[in-house]
Amino acid sequence: MRARVLTLAMVAVALSGSLAACGKAGSSSSDSASSGGGKGCAPAAGDQLVALDDDKKLQTVDNVIPAVNAKLAQEPLLAALDKVSGVLDTAKLVGLNKATDLDRKSSKVAAEEFVAAEKLTDGLAKGSGPVVVGAANFPESVTLANVYALTLQGAGYDASVKPAGNRELYLKVLEKGELGVVPEYLGTLTEFINKAVNGKDAATLASSDVDKTAAELTKLGDKVGLKFGKPAAAADQNTFAVTKKLADDKGIKTLSDFAAKCSGSATILGGPAECKQRPFCQPGLEKTYGITFGKTAVFDAAGPLTKNAIKTGKATIGLVLSSDAELASP
Repeated sequence: MRARVLTLAMVAVALSGSLAACGKAGSSSSDSASSGGGKGCAPAAGDQLVALDDDKKLQTVDNVIPAVNAKLAQEPLLAALDKVSGVLDTAKLVGLNKATDLDRKSSKVAAEEFVAAEKLTDGLAKGSGPVVVGAANFPESVTLANVYALTLQGAGYDASVKPAGNRELYLKVLEKGELGVVPEYLGTLTEFINKAVNGKDAATLASSDVDKTAAELTKLGDKVGLKFGKPAAAADQNTFAVTKKLADDKGIKTLSDFAAKCSGSATILGGPAECKQRPFCQPGLEKTYGITFGKTAVFDAAGPLTKNAIKTGKATIGLVLSSDAELASP
């Protein structure tokens, strides 16, 4: 499980209060408060997963955004990074993850192919000097770091990629200038710096609004010596998936569609044990969309157990990540 997802979960915990255990992985429990009177949708097994659009903006945004040491944040460098953000949407991020996670290409090869296909080095203003791009300790970050580095090389920089560990480690190094750039995630980074600067009990600043969250992050960055490029359309955030079979059979594309066609006692929600308490999971689906469930089945946090449960007919809908490689078209 990615440390970034756990950070988001910690933010959700702060909003919702303490959690109670819901059983071991793979168990399920009835929830009379959430069981609706409708028939609902029984799980529909299938090999392909489809993410449903969060059309009422339940989730906090987590768009990919370049974090830059303030002293290096000059126009040629930011322009190069912004060119990456300008072409990177969630479908392309899924494709990059598919290349490494399923097709078993190295992050460097996946990045080289992406940079070439998107012509990211064409027409860049020329900069100069060394730039170290930090990569966090999960594959998506490594791939994005390579995309940034290759694009910066095309802009004239002597750019290289360096493993940087987790956020607790690499942000300090980025602030000092030992790293120049790190691919980051808008909502998670906003709350991480918010708690560091304003205290662990600080009011939440990240929201479902990209522009407002980016504005808050910019203000926080000024306090710690960081600047930021433009957020990409690509997001790696909590989302809910069903099988393509169910989506096609029921004509479902959004969570509102799911609420209208699948609320009821036959519907099984899959996710981590704390899903029943956290506002981005079951309570949010109930409050924001009016979805009711017959059961909540306990698996993992956007991991292989939940995905397998959806595909094998043990859950109707489950919590995944929006950039997961298994959401790619075959």
